[in-house]
Amino acid sequence: VLLDGPTFQNSPAWNIHPLMCEDVTIRNLTVRNPWYSQNGDGLDLESCKNVVIYDNNFDVGDDAICIKSGKNEDGRRRAMPTENVIIKNNVVYHGHGGFTIGSEMSGGVRNMHISNCTFIGTDIGLRFKSTRGRGGIVEHIYISKIDMINIPADAIRFNLFYEGKSPIPDSDQVSESEDQVKHVPVTEETPAFKNIYMNDINAVNCGTAAYFQGLPEMMLEDIHLKNASFSTKNGITIIDAKNFVFEDVKIDQKQQNVMNIYNGIALNFESIEDISKGDIKISGPLSKEIFFRASNIKDEQIKCSDKIKSRNVQVSSN
Repeated sequence: VLLDGPTFQNSPAWNIHPLMCEDVTIRNLTVRNPWYSQNGDGLDLESCKNVVIYDNNFDVGDDAICIKSGKNEDGRRRAMPTENVIIKNNVVYHGHGGFTIGSEMSGGVRNMHISNCTFIGTDIGLRFKSTRGRGGIVEHIYISKIDMINIPADAIRFNLFYEGKSPIPDSDQVSESEDQVKHVPVTEETPAFKNIYMNDINAVNCGTAAYFQGLPEMMLEDIHLKNASFSTKNGITIIDAKNFVFEDVKIDQKQQNVMNIYNGIALNFESIEDISKGDIKISGPLSKEIFFRASNIKDEQIKCSDKIKSRNVQVSSN
């Protein structure tokens, strides 16, 4: 399937929707929908295999470049992941998300490389979303050389409570209680996001640097962020997550805490530069093994209970 050159515009819902296709090339397109067009996505790639998407311009009313693989039981029954995809050299001017995976990803998404893209004025830059009931696994996603400018919400957002109510307490509250968290069993309806790598990320004038929220029963896992710079109002929030590695990350935040962590396990931060010298708040009954190394973070910036600190929350210069 080859789309090369045309302008696609003013669709009543999703604009371009390749579904169950192989060997797809999408290049040199202009995709336009009005900014107010709800569900006016630019490109929705669903249950496709072996795809290249490059040298396109998007200015749309919802997610611009969106990866899907079916919704809930229908997607799991189809069992056709979107896989083996290269996305590069694209510009997004408006949209709910510049690059998005989900929320309909029940057949799985894997083996993707996104690079050399620019998002200007999108609500969110890199957007990952799902919820209980979807199922599916998103893994082996590699993102590099992304520039984001004037992002009013989050430069990076992972939300596994999409269209649902988060069970966590207020991000400023240090709590050891689990009473507010609803525990549910892990089943085929439980979505999983893991093994996602982001490198060379630059965000200027954004509302929030990054927001990571997993599920209590299925944490976000193995997320790597390296060589990133954020000029932002609010810092980074991490909820229900494990095995994160942040390396060479610069945060220049103006209003809120540098970082809020709730139920974070085995989080490693190396060479983190906090320009604003704000607080790092750690809460949640599961938080443990959180390390800040070779950073300008000071021990007095870490705000958590003695019980959490005893679970190996450390700041070191080495």
